[in-house]
Amino acid sequence: MAIIKHSEQRVGVFIDTQNVYHSAKNIYHTRANFGAILKDAVAGRRLVRARAYSVTTESGDETAFFDALTKIGIEMRTKDLQVFSGGAKKADWDVGLAIDAITASPKLDTVILITGDGDFVPLVQYLQMHAGCQVEVVSFGRSTSSKLREAADDFLDLDEEARKYLLNYRPLRHSRRGTSRTEGSEEPSTIEVSLPPEE
Repeated sequence: MAIIKHSEQRVGVFIDTQNVYHSAKNIYHTRANFGAILKDAVAGRRLVRARAYSVTTESGDETAFFDALTKIGIEMRTKDLQVFSGGAKKADWDVGLAIDAITASPKLDTVILITGDGDFVPLVQYLQMHAGCQVEVVSFGRSTSSKLREAADDFLDLDEEARKYLLNYRPLRHSRRGTSRTEGSEEPSTIEVSLPPEE
């Protein structure tokens, strides 16, 4: 079933930063272009709120990355990485993201979840059935839960135009003389950052 996207739709975007960051890193060995992802996810509609969820580390290396997201209009929600006595680490924003999406839903027509995490299927179903929202999912298809894709009203697969949604992406190309690399799109200022792994 085709969904309707029109300029007056009120859109809220909720970004599972760790999920997108690690998908780009593990699949393509580079970083996600959050600006391009946000622009195409919103698709010219009325953006009410864009919020990203992430974890801070003791080193604070991610500060420049968070500042860059803020400059493109993404509100950051952060919390400290939890390190337990046995060395285990916890970096999870799932409940916080879900509560924020539910709380904002009465003022939204469309909720966009930028994540591939199947744990969000109950959130998608709740927003559709109880809040009356259209729910769209945006993520790299190769690392997205099939159940999440099925539950969503619409799915934007970032793998289909990977060059557009990645920074400094250079796919391998084969030629008669062997393998060569071709440059992808680059942004003038890119930021090296290492986020904690998803738990």
